[in-house]
Amino acid sequence: MAIPTSPAGKAKLQSVKAASNIATAEQMMQFYKDMLLIRRFEEKAGQLYGMGLIGGFCHLYIGQEAVVVGIQSALEPGDSVITAYRDHGHMLACGMEANGVMAELTGRSGGYSKGKGGSMHMFSRDKKFYGGHGIVGATAPLGAGLAFAHKYRNDGGITTAYYGDGASNQGQVYEAYNMASLWKLPIIFIIENNKYSMGTSQKRHAAGDLLKRGEGYDIPGEKVDGMNVLAVRAAALKAVEHVRGGKGPMILEVMTYRYRGHSMSDPGKYRSKEEVEQMREHNDPIDHIRKIILESGKYSEEAFKTIDKQVKEVVNASAEFAQQSPEPDPSELWTDILL
Repeated sequence: MAIPTSPAGKAKLQSVKAASNIATAEQMMQFYKDMLLIRRFEEKAGQLYGMGLIGGFCHLYIGQEAVVVGIQSALEPGDSVITAYRDHGHMLACGMEANGVMAELTGRSGGYSKGKGGSMHMFSRDKKFYGGHGIVGATAPLGAGLAFAHKYRNDGGITTAYYGDGASNQGQVYEAYNMASLWKLPIIFIIENNKYSMGTSQKRHAAGDLLKRGEGYDIPGEKVDGMNVLAVRAAALKAVEHVRGGKGPMILEVMTYRYRGHSMSDPGKYRSKEEVEQMREHNDPIDHIRKIILESGKYSEEAFKTIDKQVKEVVNASAEFAQQSPEPDPSELWTDILL
C-alpha cells in the first residue's frame, strides 16, 4: 500500500516534474553554474572598482542572472545578441571568457576590445555578441539591423535585443518595432524590467503596460517571471519558435530585480533596504534553481560545493589575469578607426 504524500510533498513533486519538462537535471545544473559565475564575477568586479582598478561606469547584473541564462539556453550558435550597458552577465552567458571580460573592465590589452571599450563596449564576432551599448534604447534599432542581416542572408539565425524598462520610453524603440513588424524580422525584443530606471520607479516613469506597447505594431508578447530561470527558458523557447518560424518579431517583458544601485556610483536611496532584502530572501534566482535541483534528488550538496569552488577559481583567475595584463600601447589610439 502506497504511503500518502503530504500536501507539501505533493507540491514538491509537482515542482520537480514541471521543471523536468522544461530542462533536464544536467541542464538545470548548468544554469546554476552559469548564474553563479555571473554573480561571483560581478561581485569581484565591484571589489576591483572599489580598489580603483576599474574606471568609468560599471553597471552590475547581480539579481538579474536568470534572464540572460534562460534566454541563451534557447538560442543556437548562429544567433546574434545585442544588449545595453548592464552587459557583463550577457557576455559570460554567450560564452565569452571571464579573463577577457575582466581584462576589458580594467582597461587592459588582454580584454575583448583591447582595453579600449571598458564596461560598456565589448564585442565578440566569434560569439555573435555585438555589444554592450551606452546609448539608451539603441539596442532595439541596432538589433533590428542584425535581424535584417539574418533575413537577407537567409542563414536561419535570429537576434535577441535586450534593453531595460527605462529604455522602453525611447522613441527609437517604437521605430524599430514598426520596421521589424513590417518586414517580419527574426528578432526577440527583451525588456529587462528591473523596476527602476536609474533612480526612478517604473510606476513614475512609464504609463501603461510596457508589454502592450507592441500591440499597436501587431507584435505578440509575454510577461515572464525573470527570477525563475526555468520560466524564462520556457518563454524563450516559445518565442524562438515563433521568430525562427518566420512569423515576425516577439516581445518578452522579463520581470526581474537588481540588488545593487543603477551603477557603482548610485547609493540606491530611492528604495528601502527592506525591499531589497525581501527580494534576496524570497526571490533569488540562484537559490530558486538550487532548491529545485536538490528536490529532484539528482545531485547532492557535494556537487554544489564542487561547482562553487570551480566558479571561485575562475573568477579569481580572471582578476589575476586582468591585473597582470599590460595596458594598451598608445598606438592603439589609431587602430580600429573608420575614416
